[in-house]
Amino acid sequence: MSHKRFLAGAIASTALMMSSIAPLQAQETVTMAVTDVAGLEELRRDWGPFAEALEQYTGFGVEFAPVTSRTAAVELLRSEEVDFVLTGPAEYVVMQELTGAEPVLGFSRPDYFSGIITMADSGITSVDDLRGERVAVGDVGSTSSHLAPLQLLADYGLDPQEDVELTHTAERVAYEALKRGDVAAWGTNYMDDYIRLRSREEELSPGAFRVIARGPDLPNDVLVAGSHVPEQTIETLRDAVVENSDALVAAIVEDGGEENLKYEGMRFIANIDDSDYDYVRDAYGAIGQERFDRFAGE
Repeated sequence: MSHKRFLAGAIASTALMMSSIAPLQAQETVTMAVTDVAGLEELRRDWGPFAEALEQYTGFGVEFAPVTSRTAAVELLRSEEVDFVLTGPAEYVVMQELTGAEPVLGFSRPDYFSGIITMADSGITSVDDLRGERVAVGDVGSTSSHLAPLQLLADYGLDPQEDVELTHTAERVAYEALKRGDVAAWGTNYMDDYIRLRSREEELSPGAFRVIARGPDLPNDVLVAGSHVPEQTIETLRDAVVENSDALVAAIVEDGGEENLKYEGMRFIANIDDSDYDYVRDAYGAIGQERFDRFAGE
């Protein structure tokens, strides 16, 4: 073989190798956002250990994209400036509608359901007793302290828009209002709000409260992928998380920020489906919002 033919062959082989490597290099770094964490510093503090573990097990670099709102996360997905977003059930329903985002992994939260709480001596022992009464719920758009409690009222036969007087307030304020009798009931996240505050109660015993309705376990928080993300990238990430679940859970709960304690006892759910979120879609209907093209309260 002549020197020129050898050199030409070497150049062609190198070009072929580079053309096969280039698409992989384009996928080496993925961007990720978390909708309930606004600043980059908070993201790194709370989710940095998880990102480092993902890098270790996937081979991808992971960069954070801080978002100031749920709407900002939607715009980043639309513009392909972010690849993956970790979000709650209520947010997912809108994101999927507006961007076609694909659910990748569920972040299962133990005892993640809503309840309707009254005082045991109030005489209110059923949801039907709440007709015409004042009921406290959480921030507009919250899955477990607004949407799900109102759907729970509807499940028990009340129209939450007509049959009760709703007041939106912070969980601590609602808890104290319930104890004073300023509200007849409180609809909220059962474990994260009600049990947490009741466990710190200094004056009343647990028996002073009554749970008149408990909802079903709510859909998982979910990691979604933008419609632009290659399926191979999604599969690589999903497989790595499932195969290294214990280490990645520890990175979230043990090594992450205090807010991540809500995931204590969690597991990753790989076989997640869009239809899992139909209960949340029903809950949007319970607040009078029949379409999913905007976030509640916006």
